[in-house]
Amino acid sequence: MSDPGNYAGNTDRSIGQLVAAATAEMSALVHDEIALAKAEVRQDVKRGAIGSGAFIAAGVLLLFTMPMLSFAAAYGIHNLGLGLAWSFLIVAGAFILLAALIAFIGLRKFKKIKPPEKSIASAKQTAAVLQNAKPHPRPSTEAAAIIKRSGSSPAPKGTGGGAGQDTASAVARSST
Repeated sequence: MSDPGNYAGNTDRSIGQLVAAATAEMSALVHDEIALAKAEVRQDVKRGAIGSGAFIAAGVLLLFTMPMLSFAAAYGIHNLGLGLAWSFLIVAGAFILLAALIAFIGLRKFKKIKPPEKSIASAKQTAAVLQNAKPHPRPSTEAAAIIKRSGSSPAPKGTGGGAGQDTASAVARSST
Protein backbone atom coordinates (compact mmCIF):
# COMPACT_ATOMS: atom_id res chain seq x y z
CA MET A 1 0.00 0.00 0.00
CA SER A 2 3.02 2.26 0.18
CA ASP A 3 3.22 2.36 -3.63
CA PRO A 4 2.16 5.88 -4.69
CA GLY A 5 0.72 4.47 -7.92
CA ASN A 6 -1.91 2.55 -5.97
CA TYR A 7 -3.65 5.59 -4.47
CA ALA A 8 -7.21 6.30 -5.55
CA GLY A 9 -6.18 9.80 -6.68
CA ASN A 10 -3.83 8.43 -9.36
CA THR A 11 -5.17 9.41 -12.77
CA ASP A 12 -3.33 6.64 -14.64
CA ARG A 13 -5.67 3.91 -13.42
CA SER A 14 -8.90 2.92 -15.10
CA ILE A 15 -12.30 2.92 -13.43
CA GLY A 16 -12.22 -0.86 -13.30
CA GLN A 17 -8.90 -0.82 -11.48
CA LEU A 18 -10.24 1.80 -9.05
CA VAL A 19 -13.34 -0.31 -8.36
CA ALA A 20 -11.19 -3.41 -7.88
CA ALA A 21 -8.92 -1.54 -5.48
CA ALA A 22 -11.90 -0.16 -3.55
CA THR A 23 -13.41 -3.64 -3.34
CA ALA A 24 -10.11 -5.08 -2.08
CA GLU A 25 -9.78 -2.32 0.51
CA MET A 26 -13.37 -2.84 1.71
CA SER A 27 -12.78 -6.58 1.94
CA ALA A 28 -9.61 -6.03 3.97
CA LEU A 29 -11.44 -3.56 6.21
CA VAL A 30 -14.29 -6.03 6.83
CA HIS A 31 -11.82 -8.83 7.61
CA ASP A 32 -9.94 -6.57 10.02
CA GLU A 33 -13.20 -5.56 11.73
CA ILE A 34 -14.19 -9.21 12.11
CA ALA A 35 -10.77 -10.04 13.57
CA LEU A 36 -11.08 -7.15 16.03
CA ALA A 37 -14.58 -8.29 17.06
CA LYS A 38 -13.30 -11.85 17.58
CA ALA A 39 -10.44 -10.59 19.74
CA GLU A 40 -12.79 -8.46 21.85
CA VAL A 41 -15.27 -11.31 22.29
CA ARG A 42 -12.47 -13.72 23.16
CA GLN A 43 -11.21 -11.31 25.81
CA ASP A 44 -14.72 -10.82 27.22
CA VAL A 45 -15.33 -14.56 27.35
CA LYS A 46 -12.04 -15.04 29.18
CA ARG A 47 -12.98 -12.37 31.72
CA GLY A 48 -16.44 -13.90 32.13
CA ALA A 49 -14.98 -17.35 32.70
CA ILE A 50 -12.56 -16.04 35.32
CA GLY A 51 -15.36 -14.09 37.02
CA SER A 52 -17.72 -17.06 37.08
CA GLY A 53 -14.91 -19.27 38.43
CA ALA A 54 -14.37 -16.76 41.23
CA PHE A 55 -18.10 -16.78 42.06
CA ILE A 56 -18.15 -20.58 42.10
CA ALA A 57 -15.12 -20.69 44.40
CA ALA A 58 -16.76 -18.15 46.73
CA GLY A 59 -19.96 -20.21 46.77
CA VAL A 60 -18.08 -23.41 47.59
CA LEU A 61 -16.22 -21.73 50.43
CA LEU A 62 -19.47 -20.29 51.77
CA LEU A 63 -21.05 -23.73 51.60
CA PHE A 64 -18.16 -25.23 53.56
CA THR A 65 -18.47 -22.54 56.25
CA MET A 66 -22.15 -23.25 56.90
CA PRO A 67 -21.55 -26.29 59.16
CA MET A 68 -18.92 -24.36 61.12
CA LEU A 69 -21.27 -21.42 61.58
CA SER A 70 -24.03 -23.80 62.61
CA PHE A 71 -21.84 -25.42 65.25
CA ALA A 72 -20.68 -22.02 66.46
CA ALA A 73 -24.28 -20.81 66.78
CA ALA A 74 -25.32 -24.00 68.60
CA TYR A 75 -22.41 -23.83 71.03
CA GLY A 76 -23.05 -20.11 71.51
CA ILE A 77 -26.65 -20.84 72.51
CA HIS A 78 -25.37 -23.68 74.75
CA ASN A 79 -23.06 -21.22 76.52
CA LEU A 80 -26.12 -19.11 77.36
CA GLY A 81 -27.28 -21.95 79.59
CA LEU A 82 -29.45 -24.10 77.29
CA GLY A 83 -28.77 -27.79 76.75
CA LEU A 84 -26.58 -28.77 73.78
CA ALA A 85 -29.30 -30.79 72.08
CA TRP A 86 -31.77 -27.92 72.37
CA SER A 87 -29.16 -25.54 70.96
CA PHE A 88 -28.67 -27.68 67.86
CA LEU A 89 -32.44 -28.01 67.44
CA ILE A 90 -32.84 -24.24 67.59
CA VAL A 91 -30.18 -23.77 64.89
CA ALA A 92 -31.77 -26.48 62.72
CA GLY A 93 -35.20 -24.88 63.21
CA ALA A 94 -33.74 -21.50 62.16
CA PHE A 95 -32.39 -23.09 58.97
CA ILE A 96 -35.74 -24.71 58.27
CA LEU A 97 -37.55 -21.38 58.73
CA LEU A 98 -35.02 -19.65 56.48
CA ALA A 99 -35.45 -22.35 53.79
CA ALA A 100 -39.26 -22.06 54.03
CA LEU A 101 -39.06 -18.27 53.67
CA ILE A 102 -36.83 -18.54 50.60
CA ALA A 103 -39.10 -21.19 49.07
CA PHE A 104 -42.15 -18.97 49.70
CA ILE A 105 -40.46 -16.02 47.97
CA GLY A 106 -39.51 -18.25 45.05
CA LEU A 107 -43.06 -19.60 44.77
CA ARG A 108 -44.49 -16.06 44.69
CA LYS A 109 -42.06 -15.12 41.92
CA PHE A 110 -43.07 -18.21 39.89
CA LYS A 111 -46.74 -17.36 40.26
CA LYS A 112 -46.09 -13.91 38.80
CA ILE A 113 -44.86 -15.48 35.57
CA LYS A 114 -47.45 -14.93 32.86
CA PRO A 115 -47.59 -16.14 29.29
CA PRO A 116 -46.40 -13.62 26.68
CA GLU A 117 -49.86 -12.10 26.13
CA LYS A 118 -48.77 -9.47 23.61
CA SER A 119 -46.95 -12.03 21.47
CA ILE A 120 -49.89 -14.44 21.59
CA ALA A 121 -52.34 -11.66 20.64
CA SER A 122 -50.09 -10.55 17.80
CA ALA A 123 -49.76 -14.12 16.53
CA LYS A 124 -53.54 -14.62 16.66
CA GLN A 125 -54.11 -11.34 14.84
CA THR A 126 -51.61 -12.29 12.14
CA ALA A 127 -53.23 -15.71 11.76
CA ALA A 128 -56.67 -14.10 11.43
CA VAL A 129 -55.43 -11.69 8.77
CA LEU A 130 -53.70 -14.46 6.84
CA GLN A 131 -56.76 -16.69 7.12
CA ASN A 132 -58.97 -14.05 5.52
CA ALA A 133 -56.44 -13.09 2.88
CA LYS A 134 -57.20 -14.09 -0.66
CA PRO A 135 -54.72 -14.18 -3.52
CA HIS A 136 -54.71 -11.13 -5.71
CA PRO A 137 -56.66 -11.97 -8.87
CA ARG A 138 -54.79 -11.40 -12.09
CA PRO A 139 -56.46 -9.87 -15.09
CA SER A 140 -57.51 -12.52 -17.57
CA THR A 141 -55.27 -11.13 -20.32
CA GLU A 142 -52.23 -11.40 -18.07
CA ALA A 143 -53.17 -14.94 -17.02
CA ALA A 144 -53.62 -15.96 -20.64
CA ALA A 145 -50.20 -14.55 -21.50
CA ILE A 146 -48.61 -16.50 -18.65
CA ILE A 147 -50.33 -19.71 -19.70
CA LYS A 148 -49.24 -19.12 -23.28
CA ARG A 149 -45.62 -18.59 -22.24
CA SER A 150 -45.58 -21.61 -19.95
CA GLY A 151 -46.74 -23.88 -22.72
CA SER A 152 -49.22 -25.67 -20.47
CA SER A 153 -51.98 -25.36 -23.03
CA PRO A 154 -51.92 -25.07 -26.80
CA ALA A 155 -51.57 -21.58 -28.20
CA PRO A 156 -54.79 -20.02 -29.46
CA LYS A 157 -55.44 -20.18 -33.19
CA GLY A 158 -54.16 -17.29 -35.21
CA THR A 159 -51.19 -16.51 -33.02
CA GLY A 160 -48.76 -18.38 -35.23
CA GLY A 161 -47.81 -20.89 -32.50
CA GLY A 162 -45.02 -23.32 -33.03
CA ALA A 163 -42.14 -21.53 -34.75
CA GLY A 164 -42.96 -18.13 -33.23
CA GLN A 165 -42.75 -19.16 -29.57
CA ASP A 166 -40.69 -16.89 -27.39
CA THR A 167 -37.34 -18.10 -26.10
CA ALA A 168 -38.35 -17.85 -22.44
CA SER A 169 -40.90 -20.63 -22.71
CA ALA A 170 -38.49 -22.76 -24.69
CA VAL A 171 -35.86 -22.35 -22.02
CA ALA A 172 -38.40 -23.06 -19.27
CA ARG A 173 -39.47 -26.29 -20.94
CA SER A 174 -35.92 -27.40 -21.64
CA SER A 175 -34.86 -26.86 -18.03
CA THR A 176 -37.64 -29.07 -16.62
